[in-house]
Amino acid sequence: MTDITEKVEIIRSRRKTLSLQISPDGRVVARAPLRMPEKDIRDFIRRRSDWIEKHLSRIADSAKVPAMTEEELRELADSALKYIPERVRYYAPIVGVSYGRITIRSQRTRWGSCSSKGNLNFNCLLMLAPPEVIDSIVVHELCHRKEMNHSPRFYAEVLRVYPDYYKWNDWLKKNGAALLARLPR
Repeated sequence: MTDITEKVEIIRSRRKTLSLQISPDGRVVARAPLRMPEKDIRDFIRRRSDWIEKHLSRIADSAKVPAMTEEELRELADSALKYIPERVRYYAPIVGVSYGRITIRSQRTRWGSCSSKGNLNFNCLLMLAPPEVIDSIVVHELCHRKEMNHSPRFYAEVLRVYPDYYKWNDWLKKNGAALLARLPR
């Protein structure tokens, strides 16, 4: 049996906390403080081995899903360009913010983003998710117009506008890898 810690790349930086990250391609990274003992990092990884294996299994399962063609991806982006701006227009006054350009992309790592100028980017693959997931991402990005961070104040604002946010965020965490697997290789 292979030690789970051998599958994990360790990156040290000036951070204060230890975290694990699994990318859509199955790369597992532990981010650790510069001076944290190697043993503590390996113990942390071992304690979270079930979580790592569960997510790696989901990624492997999603790899079995057929990739979309470039034409299917274009059609998805076109439908996102019609639907998502409509949702942004609906939620912006509720959040109480303005916004700039809306761009639709096909990204492997992000569902949405908000620039400091108020420009919003959304992943066209959101169109494969339930409408509630799209709304949760739209609200998340619009709330960044008030708080450009993920502080408790930020999440309080998200939940004020979209009380079911965590339910749909969990859906995306569970099913997002399968959606990302649909991108053409």
